[in-house]
Parts: sequence; C-alpha cells; structure tokens
Amino acid sequence: MRLNCWSGPRNVSTALMYSFRQRSDTVVFDEPLYGHYLAVTGRQHPGADEVLADMDTDGQAVVDQTILGPHKREVAFFKQMAHHLVDLDRSFLGACRNILLVRDPRDMLPSLAVQLPDATLADTGLAMQVELADSIVEAGDEPVVVDSKVLLKDPEATLAELCRRLGIEFEPAMLAWPDGPKSEDGIWAKHWYHNVHQSTRFGEYRSQLRQLPQALQPVLDKAIPLYENLEQYALEP
Repeated sequence: MRLNCWSGPRNVSTALMYSFRQRSDTVVFDEPLYGHYLAVTGRQHPGADEVLADMDTDGQAVVDQTILGPHKREVAFFKQMAHHLVDLDRSFLGACRNILLVRDPRDMLPSLAVQLPDATLADTGLAMQVELADSIVEAGDEPVVVDSKVLLKDPEATLAELCRRLGIEFEPAMLAWPDGPKSEDGIWAKHWYHNVHQSTRFGEYRSQLRQLPQALQPVLDKAIPLYENLEQYALEP
C-alpha cells in the first residue's frame, strides 16, 4: 500500500510521519517531491540550495522510482506537502491511498510566517488540498481528511479511525516515538523540526498565540474558506 499524506506546512505532519514510522509494517519518506517543487517554482525556502543539491529534482522519476517503486515493507507512507504537487502527471494518485492533513489557518499561518514571512496562499497548500478533495469526490470516493486539532486532542481515537478508513490495523506503537532526529528526516530538518525532535508523542493542542503579520491578513482571509471546505470531510473519532 502506498499512502500519500498531503499536508500543508506546520500541520503536525512530521509527528504523523514519526507515528507511522513506529508501525511494524511501514516505511516512511519525508517530502520526496520537495526538490522537484523548488526546482520547478524557484521558491526560496530556508536551506533551499542544500535541498536542491541533496534531492532528485526530477519529479516524475521520484514518482516512478520512489512513490510507486518497490519497498521493503507492505506499507510505504509518504509525508507530502500539497503545494509540491506541481507540473506532474497526477495519474499516480490512483495507485495510492491519499490522506489530507489540515490545520486551521488561524493557527497555522502565524507559525508559517516565522519561516516564510512572505507566505502566500499557495504556500499553505490549502488550494491544492481542496483540488485533491474535489477530484476524489468526482471519482466517487470520500476524501480521508484529518484535522490536526482533532488528532492532537485524541491521538489514539483519531489514529484508530484513520487506520480503519485506510484498511490497516491500528498499532498502539503509533502513539509514541524516540526523541531526536530520525534517519528518514529530510536535510531541511535543522530549519523546521526543532520542536518535533524534542517530542516523544503528539503534544497537547494549543491555539496559536503568535500575532499574524498584518501583511498576511489577506492570505488568511482566503485560506479560511478553503479550510472550511475541507472540514466537511474531517474524521470524527
């Protein structure tokens, strides 16, 4: 089974990757399309030059060889940023199960602005997540959407329901992991993963206390309706 978790940034996606890493039947991959995204868009991110030098920037090759390629375990979990899905043939999505991990932009955007002060709506991934959800509905299926707030408030029940929807057994090992860096971390971890490297489990939900820069208020205004669109499909454990 191939599992793509299409997230936005600052959505607890790395913690969810660490959770799936603890499964006995799963191997995980950290943002395999990041190099492709940076090469195609020219977007400036912290450590972008290192990422481009370290990763395969041919997105189609990554799809063919990594996402759809052979793996040593039954389940391959790919932590993906939704906005990385650019200039690619999306037909491979039909060979995968696709999860949408969302976070209220009122909590997410102030956190993202710390790393990307010029964040745009595209950087949130929300527009692409809505596009993916719509395509899943058009194909006659129901999107599998996980709200990070719900996940943090009740990790066990949310993960159990997620596993049920995916057709895999829930494993209690998913609730905890060792602290520190992981071998699967992308080279960008030193810029983004400070907090999650100190964790050993999902943290408590806390509403974002940082003030949003005024320049990003128009981004927030556009992001909220997209998030609310996705919320109609969110798992209820």
